[in-house]
Amino acid sequence: MTTPQADRGRDVIDILTTDHREVEALFVELESRQGTPEHRRRLADVVIAELVRHSVAEEAYVYPAARKALPDGDQIADHEIAEHAEAERTMKELESVDSADPRFDQLLAHLTSAIRHHVQEEEADLFPRLRAAVAQEELVDLAEKVEAVKRIAPTRPHPATPDHPPANKLLAPGAGLVDRIRDALSGRPTSLAELRQKQPHR
Repeated sequence: MTTPQADRGRDVIDILTTDHREVEALFVELESRQGTPEHRRRLADVVIAELVRHSVAEEAYVYPAARKALPDGDQIADHEIAEHAEAERTMKELESVDSADPRFDQLLAHLTSAIRHHVQEEEADLFPRLRAAVAQEELVDLAEKVEAVKRIAPTRPHPATPDHPPANKLLAPGAGLVDRIRDALSGRPTSLAELRQKQPHR
């Protein structure tokens, strides 16, 4: 049976929803407290990288589309960006905390709660409204732009950097390049695939 989603093709809402599911799976694994402290640290690093790339993509393309298409788009976008900023501050703290430190799980619990709330808001309200208000061709075009910017986006939290176009679009590639150099030098994984490669026994 052909689903409406199959008829539409993969659009930006599909991409972002997939990101949400992948991050949720990482949260569940972290909450299980299974594995060595080193593994949990690396898992948290992957969560941070995935969330940063996702946030950068939304701020560059999705929220500007909401501002343009929805009557209350400015209010929605500003609210979502404020939630991103709060999460980024938490991620910045989490980034520097050893996984054996009790604060690691406290910060992780705070981040998990904030992101789940954010995801629920987007999927219940923003995403359906965008799909209703924006032409399918534009949503597919936004998917391509989002995928492209995620490839060059930062992988670490930068709470002080701009979160509105055009400044964020101009600065993200440079910050992303620096982050990827740091990740390569330190061996920090930024995707689940990299993490599994580093731990083939898992």
